Amino acid sequence: MQHSKTYRKLSRQRHHYRALMRNLAFSLFQHERIKTTMPKAKEARRFAEKIITLGKKGSLHDRRRAMALMGNKIIHHGDSKKEDVIGKVFGELAERYKNRAGGYTRIIRLPRERAGDAASMVLFELVDAPEDKLFKVPGDEADSKEKPKKAEKKSVEGSESDQTEKEAKSA
Repeated sequence: MQHSKTYRKLSRQRHHYRALMRNLAFSLFQHERIKTTMPKAKEARRFAEKIITLGKKGSLHDRRRAMALMGNKIIHHGDSKKEDVIGKVFGELAERYKNRAGGYTRIIRLPRERAGDAASMVLFELVDAPEDKLFKVPGDEADSKEKPKKAEKKSVEGSESDQTEKEAKSA
């Protein structure tokens, strides 16, 4: 029996659920922003924030706990550079979030549903991530650009003086 153990099962068996959480967290740590459904993002948020908290503590015991939860997958950057995901969590992400007490992820709703089943889609991202040019949140460009100032209209008095100057030159 599962008394007092609440989580979204996401219509999966336990080992499929764990694999899904590991894969979502791995993709999040690799790309720092992923597109998924709302229920998956809400459940992956719990899992990913626990891993980052272990990374902030940084002890050998916490590293082994994180490896037991995540596995030690390799992130491939192009042809030559490789990095393991646990190393990134305990290095780069732990340094980035050392002064933050939780809340390492953000969920942003996307305006359109998935075409096949109308599931609500979201961007699931790490906060304070370096800006990625491939994924722009709709509406950010409009807010960041300044609106051009409108040209000021000349006053009625100024236009009359211009007309008198033109008449004086022609005479």
